[in-house]
Amino acid sequence: MARRVEPSMIETFADFKENKNVDRTTLISVLEEAFRNVISKMFGSDENYDIIINPDKGDFEIWRNREVVPDDELEDSNLQISLTEAQKIDSDYEVGEQITDAVDFAGFGRRAVLNLRQALSSKILELQKDTLYNKYKDQIGQIVIGEVYQVWKKEVLLLDDEGNELVLPKTEQIPGDFFRKNEMRRAVVVKVDNQNNNPKIILSRTSNLFMQRLFELEVPEIHDGLITIKRIARIPGERAKVAVESYDDRIDPVGACVGMKGARIHGIVRELCNENIDVINYTANTSLFIQRALSPAKISSLKIHEEEKKAEVYLRPEEVSLAIGKGGLNIKLASMLTEYTIDVFRDVDIDGEDIYLDEFSDEIEAWVIDTFKNIGCYTAKNVLALNRNEIIEKTDLEENTVDEVLGILKAEFEEE
Repeated sequence: MARRVEPSMIETFADFKENKNVDRTTLISVLEEAFRNVISKMFGSDENYDIIINPDKGDFEIWRNREVVPDDELEDSNLQISLTEAQKIDSDYEVGEQITDAVDFAGFGRRAVLNLRQALSSKILELQKDTLYNKYKDQIGQIVIGEVYQVWKKEVLLLDDEGNELVLPKTEQIPGDFFRKNEMRRAVVVKVDNQNNNPKIILSRTSNLFMQRLFELEVPEIHDGLITIKRIARIPGERAKVAVESYDDRIDPVGACVGMKGARIHGIVRELCNENIDVINYTANTSLFIQRALSPAKISSLKIHEEEKKAEVYLRPEEVSLAIGKGGLNIKLASMLTEYTIDVFRDVDIDGEDIYLDEFSDEIEAWVIDTFKNIGCYTAKNVLALNRNEIIEKTDLEENTVDEVLGILKAEFEEE
Protein backbone atom coordinates (compact mmCIF):
# COMPACT_ATOMS: atom_id res chain seq x y z
CA MET A 1 0.00 0.00 0.00
CA ALA A 2 1.08 3.62 -0.42
CA ARG A 3 2.90 5.10 2.54
CA ARG A 4 1.64 8.53 3.55
CA VAL A 5 4.35 11.17 3.74
CA GLU A 6 4.80 13.46 6.73
CA PRO A 7 4.19 17.22 6.13
CA SER A 8 7.84 18.13 5.54
CA MET A 9 8.13 15.45 2.86
CA ILE A 10 4.86 16.53 1.24
CA GLU A 11 6.33 20.03 0.86
CA THR A 12 9.36 18.59 -0.90
CA PHE A 13 7.16 16.63 -3.28
CA ALA A 14 5.13 19.76 -3.96
CA ASP A 15 8.35 21.61 -4.81
CA PHE A 16 9.28 19.30 -7.64
CA LYS A 17 5.69 18.56 -8.68
CA GLU A 18 5.40 22.22 -9.69
CA ASN A 19 8.90 22.27 -11.17
CA LYS A 20 8.73 22.90 -14.92
CA ASN A 21 12.49 23.09 -15.48
CA VAL A 22 13.36 19.49 -14.64
CA ASP A 23 11.82 16.62 -16.58
CA ARG A 24 9.64 14.11 -14.77
CA THR A 25 11.90 11.10 -15.45
CA THR A 26 14.93 12.83 -13.93
CA LEU A 27 12.99 13.91 -10.84
CA ILE A 28 11.69 10.42 -10.18
CA SER A 29 15.21 9.04 -10.63
CA VAL A 30 16.60 11.54 -8.14
CA LEU A 31 13.93 10.72 -5.57
CA GLU A 32 14.47 6.99 -5.91
CA GLU A 33 18.23 7.41 -5.55
CA ALA A 34 17.75 9.45 -2.38
CA PHE A 35 15.49 6.83 -0.82
CA ARG A 36 17.87 4.02 -1.73
CA ASN A 37 20.77 5.87 -0.12
CA VAL A 38 18.83 6.16 3.16
CA ILE A 39 17.81 2.49 3.03
CA SER A 40 21.33 1.37 2.20
CA LYS A 41 22.76 3.28 5.17
CA MET A 42 20.17 1.78 7.51
CA PHE A 43 20.21 -1.85 6.35
CA GLY A 44 23.51 -2.19 4.50
CA SER A 45 21.82 -2.90 1.17
CA ASP A 46 18.92 -1.66 -0.94
CA GLU A 47 18.94 -4.46 -3.54
CA ASN A 48 15.85 -6.20 -2.16
CA TYR A 49 13.72 -3.02 -2.11
CA ASP A 50 11.26 -1.76 -4.72
CA ILE A 51 10.56 1.97 -4.59
CA ILE A 52 7.58 3.47 -6.41
CA ILE A 53 7.38 7.28 -6.64
CA ASN A 54 4.01 8.98 -7.19
CA PRO A 55 4.93 12.66 -7.66
CA ASP A 56 1.46 13.57 -8.95
CA LYS A 57 -0.13 12.39 -5.70
CA GLY A 58 2.72 13.54 -3.48
CA ASP A 59 3.42 10.09 -2.02
CA PHE A 60 5.53 6.99 -2.55
CA GLU A 61 5.62 3.25 -1.80
CA ILE A 62 8.49 1.18 -0.46
CA TRP A 63 8.29 -2.62 -0.74
CA ARG A 64 10.78 -5.06 0.78
CA ASN A 65 11.37 -8.52 -0.67
CA ARG A 66 12.47 -11.24 1.80
CA GLU A 67 12.88 -15.00 1.75
CA VAL A 68 10.85 -17.15 4.17
CA VAL A 69 13.25 -19.26 6.31
CA PRO A 70 12.79 -21.61 9.27
CA ASP A 71 12.62 -19.77 12.58
CA ASP A 72 15.98 -21.17 13.77
CA GLU A 73 17.80 -20.18 10.53
CA LEU A 74 16.97 -16.45 10.57
CA GLU A 75 20.27 -14.58 10.16
CA ASP A 76 19.41 -11.26 8.42
CA SER A 77 16.01 -9.75 9.13
CA ASN A 78 16.47 -7.36 6.22
CA LEU A 79 16.81 -10.16 3.66
CA GLN A 80 14.91 -12.91 5.50
CA ILE A 81 11.70 -13.42 7.46
CA SER A 82 10.94 -16.29 9.81
CA LEU A 83 8.20 -18.74 8.88
CA THR A 84 6.24 -17.79 11.99
CA GLU A 85 6.27 -14.05 11.10
CA ALA A 86 5.42 -14.79 7.48
CA GLN A 87 2.41 -16.90 8.41
CA LYS A 88 1.13 -14.03 10.57
CA ILE A 89 0.80 -12.13 7.31
CA ASP A 90 -0.63 -15.07 5.38
CA SER A 91 -0.98 -18.59 6.73
CA ASP A 92 -0.23 -20.11 3.32
CA TYR A 93 3.44 -19.00 3.24
CA GLU A 94 6.03 -21.79 3.22
CA VAL A 95 9.81 -21.93 3.61
CA GLY A 96 11.71 -20.82 0.46
CA GLU A 97 9.00 -18.52 -0.82
CA GLN A 98 9.45 -14.79 -1.38
CA ILE A 99 7.36 -12.35 0.61
CA THR A 100 6.88 -8.72 -0.32
CA ASP A 101 5.61 -6.33 2.32
CA ALA A 102 5.26 -2.58 2.62
CA VAL A 103 7.79 -0.64 4.68
CA ASP A 104 6.69 2.26 6.85
CA PHE A 105 9.12 5.10 6.07
CA ALA A 106 8.18 6.81 9.33
CA GLY A 107 9.89 3.94 11.07
CA PHE A 108 13.22 5.17 9.75
CA GLY A 109 13.11 7.97 12.30
CA ARG A 110 12.79 11.72 12.13
CA ARG A 111 16.49 12.27 11.50
CA ALA A 112 16.38 10.04 8.46
CA VAL A 113 13.33 11.92 7.18
CA LEU A 114 15.01 15.28 7.74
CA ASN A 115 18.23 14.20 6.01
CA LEU A 116 16.23 12.87 3.08
CA ARG A 117 14.29 16.10 2.73
CA GLN A 118 17.46 18.21 2.81
CA ALA A 119 19.17 15.98 0.27
CA LEU A 120 16.16 16.12 -2.05
CA SER A 121 15.80 19.89 -1.81
CA SER A 122 19.50 20.37 -2.54
CA LYS A 123 19.47 17.95 -5.48
CA ILE A 124 16.31 19.44 -6.98
CA LEU A 125 17.78 22.95 -6.73
CA GLU A 126 20.96 21.70 -8.40
CA LEU A 127 18.93 20.10 -11.19
CA GLN A 128 16.95 23.30 -11.68
CA LYS A 129 20.14 25.29 -12.09
CA ASP A 130 21.68 22.75 -14.48
CA THR A 131 18.55 22.68 -16.61
CA LEU A 132 18.32 26.49 -16.66
CA TYR A 133 21.97 26.80 -17.67
CA ASN A 134 21.66 24.23 -20.46
CA LYS A 135 18.44 25.79 -21.72
CA TYR A 136 19.87 29.28 -22.13
CA LYS A 137 23.35 28.16 -23.16
CA ASP A 138 21.67 26.82 -26.30
CA GLN A 139 19.84 30.14 -26.80
CA ILE A 140 22.89 32.41 -26.89
CA GLY A 141 22.43 34.72 -29.88
CA GLN A 142 18.65 34.28 -29.90
CA ILE A 143 15.91 36.75 -28.98
CA VAL A 144 13.93 36.13 -25.80
CA ILE A 145 10.94 37.97 -24.37
CA GLY A 146 10.75 38.78 -20.69
CA GLU A 147 8.46 40.63 -18.31
CA VAL A 148 10.05 43.58 -16.54
CA TYR A 149 10.13 42.65 -12.85
CA GLN A 150 12.59 45.07 -11.22
CA VAL A 151 14.30 48.21 -12.52
CA TRP A 152 17.54 49.15 -10.81
CA LYS A 153 20.20 51.76 -11.50
CA LYS A 154 22.72 49.32 -12.99
CA GLU A 155 20.45 46.64 -14.43
CA VAL A 156 16.91 45.53 -15.19
CA LEU A 157 15.57 42.17 -14.03
CA LEU A 158 13.15 40.38 -16.34
CA LEU A 159 11.29 37.08 -15.90
CA ASP A 160 10.69 34.57 -18.68
CA ASP A 161 7.42 32.62 -19.01
CA GLU A 162 8.68 30.06 -16.47
CA GLY A 163 9.70 32.66 -13.90
CA ASN A 164 13.44 32.42 -14.56
CA GLU A 165 15.44 35.59 -13.95
CA LEU A 166 17.07 37.34 -16.92
CA VAL A 167 19.46 40.27 -16.41
CA LEU A 168 19.75 43.26 -18.74
CA PRO A 169 22.76 45.35 -17.59
CA LYS A 170 22.76 49.13 -18.05
CA THR A 171 25.69 48.78 -20.47
CA GLU A 172 23.53 46.56 -22.71
CA GLN A 173 20.56 48.94 -22.77
CA ILE A 174 19.87 51.37 -25.60
CA PRO A 175 20.29 54.96 -24.31
CA GLY A 176 16.63 55.71 -25.07
CA ASP A 177 15.29 52.60 -23.31
CA PHE A 178 12.67 53.16 -20.63
CA PHE A 179 11.30 50.23 -18.67
CA ARG A 180 7.99 49.90 -16.85
CA LYS A 181 7.20 47.10 -14.42
CA ASN A 182 5.14 44.24 -15.93
CA GLU A 183 5.69 45.29 -19.56
CA MET A 184 7.13 42.75 -22.03
CA ARG A 185 10.50 43.54 -23.62
CA ARG A 186 12.71 41.80 -26.17
CA ALA A 187 16.47 41.31 -26.03
CA VAL A 188 19.09 38.85 -27.24
CA VAL A 189 20.90 36.36 -24.99
CA VAL A 190 24.61 37.25 -25.17
CA LYS A 191 26.10 35.35 -22.24
CA VAL A 192 25.27 32.70 -19.65
CA ASP A 193 27.50 32.72 -16.57
CA ASN A 194 27.54 29.69 -14.29
CA GLN A 195 29.82 30.56 -11.39
CA ASN A 196 29.40 28.19 -8.43
CA ASN A 197 26.60 26.47 -10.36
CA ASN A 198 24.52 29.64 -10.14
CA PRO A 199 23.35 30.48 -13.70
CA LYS A 200 23.08 34.14 -14.66
CA ILE A 201 21.51 34.90 -18.04
CA ILE A 202 22.79 38.16 -19.52
CA LEU A 203 20.73 39.96 -22.17
CA SER A 204 21.57 42.77 -24.58
CA ARG A 205 19.68 45.28 -26.71
CA THR A 206 22.83 47.00 -28.01
CA SER A 207 24.40 43.92 -29.61
CA ASN A 208 24.57 43.75 -33.41
CA LEU A 209 23.01 40.30 -33.05
CA PHE A 210 19.86 41.87 -31.61
CA MET A 211 19.45 43.99 -34.73
CA GLN A 212 20.19 41.00 -36.97
CA ARG A 213 17.56 38.86 -35.24
CA LEU A 214 15.00 41.67 -35.55
CA PHE A 215 15.64 41.80 -39.30
CA GLU A 216 15.16 38.03 -39.46
CA LEU A 217 11.81 38.40 -37.71
CA GLU A 218 10.60 41.28 -39.87
CA VAL A 219 12.01 40.26 -43.27
CA PRO A 220 10.89 36.79 -44.48
CA GLU A 221 13.55 36.75 -47.20
CA ILE A 222 16.29 36.99 -44.55
CA HIS A 223 14.65 34.30 -42.41
CA ASP A 224 14.41 32.02 -45.48
CA GLY A 225 18.05 32.64 -46.46
CA LEU A 226 17.29 34.45 -49.73
CA ILE A 227 18.92 37.60 -48.36
CA THR A 228 22.00 37.60 -46.17
CA ILE A 229 23.07 40.28 -43.71
CA LYS A 230 26.78 40.60 -44.42
CA ARG A 231 27.75 43.33 -41.97
CA ILE A 232 26.26 45.58 -39.31
CA ALA A 233 27.64 48.77 -37.78
CA ARG A 234 25.73 50.35 -34.91
CA ILE A 235 25.85 53.23 -32.53
CA PRO A 236 22.89 52.08 -30.40
CA GLY A 237 20.01 54.49 -30.20
CA GLU A 238 21.57 56.82 -32.76
CA ARG A 239 22.24 55.29 -36.16
CA ALA A 240 23.18 52.06 -37.88
CA LYS A 241 24.29 50.82 -41.28
CA VAL A 242 23.40 47.34 -42.52
CA ALA A 243 24.95 45.73 -45.61
CA VAL A 244 22.78 43.09 -47.26
CA GLU A 245 23.21 40.78 -50.22
CA SER A 246 20.82 38.64 -52.27
CA TYR A 247 21.79 35.49 -54.12
CA ASP A 248 18.69 35.81 -56.29
CA ASP A 249 18.94 38.53 -58.95
CA ARG A 250 15.16 38.87 -58.90
CA ILE A 251 15.20 40.10 -55.31
CA ASP A 252 16.16 43.65 -54.40
CA PRO A 253 17.72 43.13 -50.95
CA VAL A 254 17.48 46.77 -49.88
CA GLY A 255 13.86 47.08 -51.00
CA ALA A 256 12.92 43.83 -49.28
CA CYS A 257 14.45 44.97 -45.99
CA VAL A 258 12.81 48.38 -46.08
CA GLY A 259 9.42 47.05 -47.17
CA MET A 260 6.46 48.79 -48.76
CA LYS A 261 6.47 52.40 -47.54
CA GLY A 262 9.10 51.39 -44.99
CA ALA A 263 6.70 49.05 -43.18
CA ARG A 264 9.28 46.40 -42.34
CA ILE A 265 12.10 48.60 -41.17
CA HIS A 266 9.80 50.88 -39.19
CA GLY A 267 9.03 48.00 -36.82
CA ILE A 268 12.76 47.51 -36.19
CA VAL A 269 13.34 51.25 -35.76
CA ARG A 270 10.57 51.47 -33.14
CA GLU A 271 12.01 48.52 -31.21
CA LEU A 272 15.41 50.23 -31.20
CA CYS A 273 14.15 53.56 -29.81
CA ASN A 274 13.99 55.26 -33.24
CA GLU A 275 17.53 54.33 -34.21
CA ASN A 276 18.05 55.45 -37.84
CA ILE A 277 18.99 52.52 -40.07
CA ASP A 278 20.67 52.78 -43.49
CA VAL A 279 20.39 49.61 -45.55
CA ILE A 280 22.90 49.30 -48.41
CA ASN A 281 23.86 46.68 -50.98
CA TYR A 282 26.96 44.72 -50.03
CA THR A 283 29.76 44.28 -52.55
CA ALA A 284 33.16 42.63 -52.33
CA ASN A 285 34.57 45.56 -54.31
CA THR A 286 36.19 47.72 -51.64
CA SER A 287 36.01 50.96 -53.58
CA LEU A 288 32.33 50.58 -54.38
CA PHE A 289 31.52 49.38 -50.86
CA ILE A 290 33.12 52.46 -49.31
CA GLN A 291 31.19 54.66 -51.72
CA ARG A 292 27.90 53.03 -50.71
CA ALA A 293 28.81 53.13 -47.01
CA LEU A 294 29.30 56.91 -47.18
CA SER A 295 25.84 57.44 -48.64
CA PRO A 296 24.13 59.89 -48.96
CA ALA A 297 27.36 61.70 -49.81
CA LYS A 298 28.61 61.41 -53.42
CA ILE A 299 32.35 61.06 -53.68
CA SER A 300 34.50 62.43 -56.50
CA SER A 301 37.36 59.95 -56.22
CA LEU A 302 39.14 57.74 -53.74
CA LYS A 303 42.45 56.01 -53.15
CA ILE A 304 42.66 52.66 -51.42
CA HIS A 305 45.65 51.60 -49.31
CA GLU A 306 44.99 47.89 -48.88
CA GLU A 307 47.91 47.06 -46.59
CA GLU A 308 47.07 49.85 -44.16
CA LYS A 309 43.30 49.30 -44.50
CA LYS A 310 42.90 53.00 -45.23
CA ALA A 311 40.93 54.96 -47.81
CA GLU A 312 41.37 58.57 -48.92
CA VAL A 313 38.06 59.93 -50.13
CA TYR A 314 37.80 63.14 -52.14
CA LEU A 315 34.52 65.03 -52.33
CA ARG A 316 33.17 68.33 -53.48
CA PRO A 317 33.07 70.86 -50.63
CA GLU A 318 29.27 70.64 -50.37
CA GLU A 319 29.43 66.84 -50.00
CA VAL A 320 31.96 66.76 -47.15
CA SER A 321 29.45 67.50 -44.40
CA LEU A 322 27.15 64.74 -45.73
CA ALA A 323 30.01 62.26 -45.69
CA ILE A 324 30.98 63.13 -42.12
CA GLY A 325 27.40 63.35 -40.86
CA LYS A 326 26.00 64.88 -37.70
CA GLY A 327 28.50 64.43 -34.91
CA GLY A 328 30.71 62.41 -37.26
CA LEU A 329 28.29 59.46 -37.15
CA ASN A 330 28.16 58.78 -40.89
CA ILE A 331 31.90 58.46 -41.45
CA LYS A 332 32.35 56.57 -38.17
CA LEU A 333 29.72 53.99 -39.14
CA ALA A 334 31.11 53.75 -42.69
CA SER A 335 34.54 52.94 -41.24
CA MET A 336 33.04 50.35 -38.89
CA LEU A 337 31.06 48.76 -41.71
CA THR A 338 33.85 48.61 -44.29
CA GLU A 339 36.60 47.96 -41.72
CA TYR A 340 38.67 50.71 -43.37
CA THR A 341 39.91 53.94 -41.82
CA ILE A 342 38.35 56.62 -44.01
CA ASP A 343 39.91 60.05 -44.39
CA VAL A 344 37.82 62.72 -46.11
CA PHE A 345 39.37 65.48 -48.26
CA ARG A 346 37.90 68.37 -50.19
CA ASP A 347 38.52 67.86 -53.89
CA VAL A 348 40.34 71.13 -54.68
CA ASP A 349 41.77 69.81 -57.95
CA ILE A 350 38.49 69.98 -59.81
CA ASP A 351 38.78 72.66 -62.45
CA GLY A 352 35.37 74.22 -62.69
CA GLU A 353 32.12 72.23 -62.46
CA ASP A 354 32.23 68.46 -62.62
CA ILE A 355 29.42 65.98 -63.29
CA TYR A 356 28.75 62.68 -61.57
CA LEU A 357 28.70 59.68 -63.89
CA ASP A 358 25.24 58.71 -62.62
CA GLU A 359 23.88 61.77 -64.43
CA PHE A 360 24.85 60.14 -67.75
CA SER A 361 22.66 57.08 -67.12
CA ASP A 362 20.49 57.95 -70.15
CA GLU A 363 23.49 57.66 -72.46
CA ILE A 364 25.80 55.20 -70.67
CA GLU A 365 24.65 51.80 -69.43
CA ALA A 366 24.57 51.31 -65.67
CA TRP A 367 27.03 48.40 -65.67
CA VAL A 368 29.56 50.53 -67.58
CA ILE A 369 29.18 53.34 -65.02
CA ASP A 370 29.68 50.80 -62.20
CA THR A 371 32.85 49.58 -63.94
CA PHE A 372 34.29 53.09 -63.80
CA LYS A 373 33.25 53.44 -60.16
CA ASN A 374 35.08 50.21 -59.40
CA ILE A 375 38.36 51.87 -60.41
CA GLY A 376 37.61 54.96 -58.32
CA CYS A 377 36.10 57.19 -61.04
CA TYR A 378 32.82 58.73 -59.93
CA THR A 379 32.76 61.90 -62.03
CA ALA A 380 33.28 62.81 -65.65
CA LYS A 381 36.55 64.62 -64.93
CA ASN A 382 37.84 61.60 -62.98
CA VAL A 383 37.51 59.61 -66.21
CA LEU A 384 38.85 62.33 -68.52
CA ALA A 385 41.92 62.70 -66.29
CA LEU A 386 43.01 59.22 -67.44
CA ASN A 387 44.39 58.47 -70.89
CA ARG A 388 42.63 56.05 -73.21
CA ASN A 389 45.04 53.12 -72.78
CA GLU A 390 45.02 53.49 -69.01
CA ILE A 391 41.23 53.29 -68.97
CA ILE A 392 41.22 50.16 -71.17
CA GLU A 393 43.79 48.49 -68.94
CA LYS A 394 42.06 49.31 -65.65
CA THR A 395 38.46 48.65 -66.70
CA ASP A 396 39.02 45.78 -69.15
CA LEU A 397 36.29 47.33 -71.31
CA GLU A 398 36.14 46.98 -75.09
CA GLU A 399 37.97 49.76 -76.93
CA ASN A 400 34.85 50.92 -78.74
CA THR A 401 32.97 51.13 -75.39
CA VAL A 402 35.74 53.27 -73.89
CA ASP A 403 35.78 55.52 -76.98
CA GLU A 404 32.01 55.92 -76.83
CA VAL A 405 32.14 56.91 -73.11
CA LEU A 406 34.99 59.36 -73.70
CA GLY A 407 33.08 60.89 -76.58
CA ILE A 408 29.95 61.44 -74.47
CA LEU A 409 31.90 62.97 -71.58
CA LYS A 410 34.05 65.27 -73.77
CA ALA A 411 30.96 66.45 -75.65
CA GLU A 412 29.35 67.52 -72.41
CA PHE A 413 32.22 69.88 -71.55
CA GLU A 414 32.66 71.09 -75.14
CA GLU A 415 29.03 72.21 -75.09
CA GLU A 416 29.74 74.29 -72.00
